[in-house]
Amino acid sequence: MARALYIHWPFCIAKCPYCDFNSHVRETADIAQWKAALVADMQHEHDETQSQEPLASIFFGGGTPSLMPPTLVSALLEKVERLWGFDPAIEITLEANPSSVEAGNFAELAAAGINRVSLGVQSLRDEVLRFLGRLHGVDEALKAVTVAQRHFARVSIDLIYARPDQTEADWQVELGEALALGTDHMSLYQLTIEPATRFATDVRRGVFEPLGDDYAADLFALTREMTEAAGLPAYEVSNHARPGQESRHNLTYWRYQDYVGIGPGAHGRRCDVATIRHRKPENYLSAVATQGHGIAEARPLAHGEQASEALLMGLRLAEGVDLAALARRFDAAPAALVDEAKLALYRDLGLVWVEQERIGVTPQGMPLLDALLGEVVCTDLVTS
Repeated sequence: MARALYIHWPFCIAKCPYCDFNSHVRETADIAQWKAALVADMQHEHDETQSQEPLASIFFGGGTPSLMPPTLVSALLEKVERLWGFDPAIEITLEANPSSVEAGNFAELAAAGINRVSLGVQSLRDEVLRFLGRLHGVDEALKAVTVAQRHFARVSIDLIYARPDQTEADWQVELGEALALGTDHMSLYQLTIEPATRFATDVRRGVFEPLGDDYAADLFALTREMTEAAGLPAYEVSNHARPGQESRHNLTYWRYQDYVGIGPGAHGRRCDVATIRHRKPENYLSAVATQGHGIAEARPLAHGEQASEALLMGLRLAEGVDLAALARRFDAAPAALVDEAKLALYRDLGLVWVEQERIGVTPQGMPLLDALLGEVVCTDLVTS
C-alpha cells in the first residue's frame, strides 16, 4: 500500500528557461476552489486503496508550492492526517524558491506541519542566476537558507552545474561555498537541455553552446569527491546527504514503492496501477468537478513492466538493487531481469558491481548511467 503522498502545486511567478516541469504562470488562483479540488482528489485516492497504513512522507512539489498560502498547506495536511494518519517520524517536504517573500512564510509553514524544505538556490553567482532566469539574487538566497535552517529540522538546497563555459576551478569554489552553508542534503543537477524549453530554442539558434560531455564528466567526478569529503556522500546520481538525512520521499520512487500523486500532472502508482492527472490546471479542476478526481489515465502495469521500471529506478541508487528480491516480487527469474553477459562485461570494466544477490552501478559508472541501463536491463521482460 502507498505510504507516500505527492501534492503538485502547478503555479510559478515565471517559467525558467531550463524547466520542463508541469508549471504554469497565472495571475490569480482561486484558493478555495483549489482546496476543494485537492481535497476531493485525496479522498478519491484514499477510497480507491482503503489503506490503513499511515503515511511516512508527503511532498509538496511544483511549480512553486511555497507560493501556496500557509493556511492552505495547513488545511490540506489536516485532511491528509484524517484520511491516512501520520507515521510518528513522517517527513513532510515543501519545495521553495529562496525569495524574501516566500522565506517570510517559513515560520507559518513550519507551524502548519512542514518539517523539511527544499530550496531552489540553483547558483551562488548572480550572473548565473540571471542566465537561469531566476528571480532571486545570491544575497536573498543566502538569507533564505539561514531562515529555513531556523525554522525547519531538515533543509536541502538545489544547485545546477555543468553550465556553459563553467570550469573546474569555478565549480570547486562555488560548491565549497554551498557546502559551507551546512545543509544536510544537496541536490546537484547537471544542466540538461530539455525539449520544448526556451534553452532548447536558444541552443538551436546558437545563443549558447552546452558544456561538452567530457568537461561535464570531470565536474561530476569533482562533485562526488567534494561532497564525500564534506560528509554528504552521493546516495543517488544527483543527490547527496549526511547519513540518515536522505530524502525519504524520493527513496520511495527509487525503491519502486507505491505512492499517491494528486494535483495537475501528478503521477502515482498504487496496487499495480499507474495514474496520471490532467496536466493543465483548468482541465484538472474541470475533471475533479465532473468526476470527483483529476485522473486522466489509470493504466494497469504488467509485472514485466514493473520489474523493468524497478531496475531502472533502483540502479540510480548507490545501494543498488536486490535482484533476487525483485525477481520474487515480480514472479521472474533473476536471469530474465538483466543481460548477464553485459553485466559481467561491465563488472570487469569496473562500471557495475555484483555482491551476492545485489547489483549496482559504481561511481565510475554513474556518469554513463543511461547507457549502462540500456545495456544491462532487459526492457522486454516476460514474467509469469
